[in-house]
Amino acid sequence: MSGGLAIDDRGEVSFANEFPFALFKRFYTIRNHEVGFVRAWHGHQQENKAYFVASGEVLVGAVRIDDWNSPSAELPVYSKVLSSKEPGILFIPGGHANGFMSLTPDAQVLLFSNFSLDESKADDIRFDSMFWDPWTSKKSEL
Repeated sequence: MSGGLAIDDRGEVSFANEFPFALFKRFYTIRNHEVGFVRAWHGHQQENKAYFVASGEVLVGAVRIDDWNSPSAELPVYSKVLSSKEPGILFIPGGHANGFMSLTPDAQVLLFSNFSLDESKADDIRFDSMFWDPWTSKKSEL
């Protein structure tokens, strides 16, 4: 879902006016401590996520999980660079693991969730950050 950037003599306004806020219950921000840091793979069978980059650039990855107990290492990894200079929302539905890598020192991600924190904790599955690796080579685009 694309957004926009309005620039004038006062500064910048970044927006994503088509975002369906009513579908989400909470949001939080993440800022990694260094460029190249990978924060992944965080899976949810049901929870939906939406990424918005508030500043800088990140590489987001998503994998549709085939088996939650023993996923294939050969699953396709979808990746996309998100930038605050090209505002938009990237929606990742339940059934996926997701994560991101900071590409710039000022990278900050705003994440939206359709689950409360307690609901999210009950639907939280973690995989090693390098189990799938779009971080060193792009495999396909979202």
